[in-house]
Amino acid sequence: MNDKLAAECKTAIEDLIVKAHLKKGDIVVVGCSTSEVLGSKLGTNSSPETAKVLFESIYGVLKREGIYLAAQCCEHLNRAVITERAAVPFDEYVNVVPKPKAGGSFATEAYAHFEEPVALEEIKADAGIDIGLTLIGMHLKRVAVPVRLEVKTIGEAIVNAARTRPKFIGGARAQYDENLIG
Repeated sequence: MNDKLAAECKTAIEDLIVKAHLKKGDIVVVGCSTSEVLGSKLGTNSSPETAKVLFESIYGVLKREGIYLAAQCCEHLNRAVITERAAVPFDEYVNVVPKPKAGGSFATEAYAHFEEPVALEEIKADAGIDIGLTLIGMHLKRVAVPVRLEVKTIGEAIVNAARTRPKFIGGARAQYDENLIG
């Protein structure tokens, strides 16, 4: 089962990188319920072992591409995010260390393996993947656009994704840079 979960994660994140036109230095927020991945109700069956498989798969691909991961915590930490200091050198950090039942197993795994982990109340990511209906929208830049991934589920969890784009301003006479539309 772990090989299947790892493959699903790798396929999903690689698909997002291509479809969202992500580049080095961008940030991807991941909300992940290991409970949902295992077929349980959100928040009822947190699994550090499952989180390890998912985290290693996703983080490995993002790190290779020079893209930062922001791991969303669960509602017990108000959906704070854990990321690497290099991704947000000037942001205001908060003091919290996630645990499986207070932050979630995925965020706990991220905190344990990031080079210099920091916690933030919010982030404005360039794209994101939601594994298990964890509601990542609050951590995306202002104009989020759905991305249809080839992977629809990871384990038993529903997967959806989004990318962001700059706002259009200026009205009917404005011209836009097609390269920013995606």
